[in-house]
Amino acid sequence: MDGLLETCRNLFGTNNLYDVLDIPKDSSAKDVKRGYHKVSLRVHPDRVSGDEKDEATKKFQTLGKVYIILSDKEKRAVYDETGEVDDENDIPQDRDWYDYWRILFRKITVDDIKEFEKEYKESEEELADLKVAYVEAEGDLDQVMDMVMLATVEDEPRFTKIIKNWIKNGDVPDFASFSDESNKKSSQRKRKAAKEAKEAEEAKERLGLGESTDSLKALIQKNKASREMQMDSFLSDLEAKYGQPKKGKTTDNKTSTKTKKTKR
Repeated sequence: MDGLLETCRNLFGTNNLYDVLDIPKDSSAKDVKRGYHKVSLRVHPDRVSGDEKDEATKKFQTLGKVYIILSDKEKRAVYDETGEVDDENDIPQDRDWYDYWRILFRKITVDDIKEFEKEYKESEEELADLKVAYVEAEGDLDQVMDMVMLATVEDEPRFTKIIKNWIKNGDVPDFASFSDESNKKSSQRKRKAAKEAKEAEEAKERLGLGESTDSLKALIQKNKASREMQMDSFLSDLEAKYGQPKKGKTTDNKTSTKTKKTKR
């Protein structure tokens, strides 16, 4: 069985634990956790299906082990000094890594996303993500818009202006797929975004959802109450159909009871 460093090399193309989390060596504990969060979201098994799920699961489990080391001062110090890890003693082999991940990162609500969006939009982090996306996608705006977190069609003019300034200053290459993009492709992207927004709105209305988590809570409570009413009605129908005594039997029972009381 391969050790952690060998596994990292096979799955992530590097045996440097910091590179696996995409963070520098002098990262703070907060940066280590944030790096783990971002990479684990990218490879989380729930995001893929089929043959890719097995590899995603292995990556997800490996990231948890990397985080165990880099989030512990003593384990991290030993790794920084020797470049080695103690696979047998330092890393639990039978941990439920999904539960561990959930302990570290609570479930995200609609309000959490809105708050993060306010902090992320037009931040240095968004600029860094946009630059990476532009270079990796070689200027293809379809891919860029998919790669940058929370990007919408409304962000496209802003992104385009930023990228043009980078090209002008020599910060990024001038890819033909960006500079020579046809109006037809841009229009297709906008139509696709409008269609997806309409479908999302229809789904929200169909589910009775508003703009906050309170709406989701109300929907759950509404469904719960509806199910309870249906169950009450169902039980009432059963009682009416099967719970009443048959004709003639009631009289006999009453007579029998009275007889018993008389004899006493």
